[in-house]
Amino acid sequence: MKLVRTLSSRNFFIFNLVLIGIIFGFFMAFISFSCSAIGGIARAQDMPPVEIPQDALIVAESMQRVLNAVSDRVLPSVVEVNTVSVQRQRQAPGFDGIPWDFFFGPPGERGGEDNRDREFRSRAMGSGIIIRQDRNLYYVVTNNHVIEGATEILIGTRDGREYPADIVGRDARRDLAVLSFTSNERFPLAELGDSDSVKVGDWAIAMGNPLGRQFSFSVTMGIISAVGRTGGPGGNINDFIQTDASINQGNSGGPLVNIRGEVIGINTWIASNVGGGSVGLGFAIPINNAKRVIEDIITTGDVRDGWLGVLLSDPDRATIQDMRYTDLRGSMVVQVSLGSPADRGGMRAGDFVTHVNDREVRGTNQLIQMVGDMRPGEQSVFRVFRSGSTINLNVTIEARVDAAAADNRRLWPGLSVVPITSELRSNLRLGDDAEGLYVTQVIEGSPAYITNIRRGDRILTVNGIAVPDLNTFYRVLREGTGTELQFGFMRGESTLESIKFIR
Repeated sequence: MKLVRTLSSRNFFIFNLVLIGIIFGFFMAFISFSCSAIGGIARAQDMPPVEIPQDALIVAESMQRVLNAVSDRVLPSVVEVNTVSVQRQRQAPGFDGIPWDFFFGPPGERGGEDNRDREFRSRAMGSGIIIRQDRNLYYVVTNNHVIEGATEILIGTRDGREYPADIVGRDARRDLAVLSFTSNERFPLAELGDSDSVKVGDWAIAMGNPLGRQFSFSVTMGIISAVGRTGGPGGNINDFIQTDASINQGNSGGPLVNIRGEVIGINTWIASNVGGGSVGLGFAIPINNAKRVIEDIITTGDVRDGWLGVLLSDPDRATIQDMRYTDLRGSMVVQVSLGSPADRGGMRAGDFVTHVNDREVRGTNQLIQMVGDMRPGEQSVFRVFRSGSTINLNVTIEARVDAAAADNRRLWPGLSVVPITSELRSNLRLGDDAEGLYVTQVIEGSPAYITNIRRGDRILTVNGIAVPDLNTFYRVLREGTGTELQFGFMRGESTLESIKFIR
């Protein structure tokens, strides 16, 4: 018992000693933290605040005021373009819990010629810009794809009002449309700038209605990332301004604005790999591309494009080398429509267009756009490279008529060929000694098609003259343009002669 009591007393003493140590440790830690905190506060109070450089602040505030002013100036001329598309589709009969309706259709539809037709109304929204006023009639420019297929169009203004709109005219090739609405209210008009003066690195401000009404009349800012971009959806003939100012679905038709508040572009499409969200790759139609279209539509209700009468191509590397186009920029004429402005002006298949009215041609899309923007009756100088020499051709442009532009019977020669390279021999499994020019395309109804030439044939002669390279091929074609056409060719392992075409 004693021993036990002795051990218990010792344990009690140790327990008290440990408890006192713990309490003392907490006390010292609290004192240390308090002192550190007080010291820290004192030091923080003693430290001088970081000064914002006044000159930098003045510049930043000036920039901010500019952006405020641009937004206040342009946003009132931005509108919502709300569309409704109505479609009727035949529906299979369905069971809705009423056997009578299942067999005979809902009330009001029984006895009709087709009681399974249903009407579907789909809604969409884009953006637009008020650009002109004639008394109480306002004109709005937007993208053609925004109003494509619409049966009802409403213009929504920033003050919350809505007005029914009419389509004044449209240009599907440039993805532009002009709408009109009537109002006794006064709305400011957007000022159209000069997109030809836009440079990479300029400020760019995008406005519109991204992702619908919830985010309507938004403003985003970035820079001009590039100019002269080509491509885009729908095969339109524009070059584009590229910007990293955030553009999303619903921004289509809205303005791209410079730092002066001038419209320099019309937001049209984005490149995205995230399901349609902005990744900083937005594209706008340069406003200078739209000015003539807007004027034509408002004045006449239609757009009269210039027509040259050629089919063009950006040649591949082998063609460039074979035709000695090295270091040249431009577009190659591969077909000429007989009787067209190009034909009468002396342009021939195989010509390489480098300049129009002393303006450099950077590629096929740009040349198509330049010709389309020309006024019918306007005479232009086309500089072409032909057989090692540069010549100028005076061509009087005509108005584009779709029927004439689509008449394949007039296309000379009506086929496209490429030189046979080692790569092509390998891909087509041709022998190393395979000769001729490989036919990549034959246009149905054209002179070449009538002679019975088909894709995959190898052209050996034209009008009895050997054509071992593209230069010779186009020279012979040029000399016989519009008269007669006959080919010696190979189809598989057979050497053949085509039917002779005589105009």
